[in-house]
Amino acid sequence: MQKKIITFLKYGVFTIAGILLVWWQLSSMTPEETAEFRLAIKSANYYLLIPVFIMAILSHLSRSLRWKLLMEPLGFKPATQTVFASVMLGYLINSFIPRLGEIVKCTVLSKKEKLEVDKVLGTVIIERIFDMFCYILFILFSVLIQIDLVGGYFKKALNSFTYSGNITRGIQAISGLFLLILMIIIFLVRKYPQHTVIVKVRHFLKGMLTGFISIKKLKHRKLFIFHTIFIWAMYLLQIYIGFQVIEGTAHLGIKAACAILSLATLSMIATPGGLGSFPVFVMQTLLIYHVSAPTGKAFGWLMWGVTTSIILIVGVMSMIYLFYKNKNKDEANTSDTKQDI
Repeated sequence: MQKKIITFLKYGVFTIAGILLVWWQLSSMTPEETAEFRLAIKSANYYLLIPVFIMAILSHLSRSLRWKLLMEPLGFKPATQTVFASVMLGYLINSFIPRLGEIVKCTVLSKKEKLEVDKVLGTVIIERIFDMFCYILFILFSVLIQIDLVGGYFKKALNSFTYSGNITRGIQAISGLFLLILMIIIFLVRKYPQHTVIVKVRHFLKGMLTGFISIKKLKHRKLFIFHTIFIWAMYLLQIYIGFQVIEGTAHLGIKAACAILSLATLSMIATPGGLGSFPVFVMQTLLIYHVSAPTGKAFGWLMWGVTTSIILIVGVMSMIYLFYKNKNKDEANTSDTKQDI
């Protein structure tokens, strides 16, 4: 009972934080900023959102096909429509309760296709580990292609942090703090090697390596890599085309899209479905590219609205499909039983 209460409070805190972020964003704007925000939303070219919707659906479909590839070595061959519906249902659940959607989609797919749920869940863990690895690579790529801009931004931030403008002293302080933390971590690992937290971290790192190596066992490795690249390409193009929807962001290019994708992905971890946090991350990123805060907020809310509406609409449709699929199968089995009798 106590564990359930703690879990409820944990998820409730993230949801409340998202709602507070929404309230803060809308209430903290001046009348001039509010007018600019409304103008950006009102004058947007919503027809350009059609290809964004299509690419979002394609990315979800590609993710479903990639998940099927991970199940092949286990001898599982579920129907594509069932896998897609399970993935969308998982996204729908994650929008309200983070991480629960991963368990739900595995449970539902296993029940509908008569699979072993623990093995299906294992494929999701491998998928998430691989996605994390790809995400880290994408962040590094985003920084490298615009190193001057990112370097200038951090230099300015460091100047503000040190107040005196002495960057060298600030770097020395940060480096010293980093080394101190590293030494403390090494000491704790050696002193308490069997501590629960240390064991979990070690197990997680080992799992990342094992999961990544397990990709070699796939029958269609090239197809798996293709789907991975395609998924990230769709994510990136959604943002790039989305820039054209609002006049204040239409001048931005693919480099800005990379930066948005890198940082906005973190917002999905911060709050359920990126509620409240997604527009904030987007706005703060666009400030680097000299886009005003109200326009950045408008773009952030617009893109969040598109992705969330797709998950809500397709997720609910998937839930209905899965329910009726199970119902029809049960009715067919009952009919067959009566005929046998």
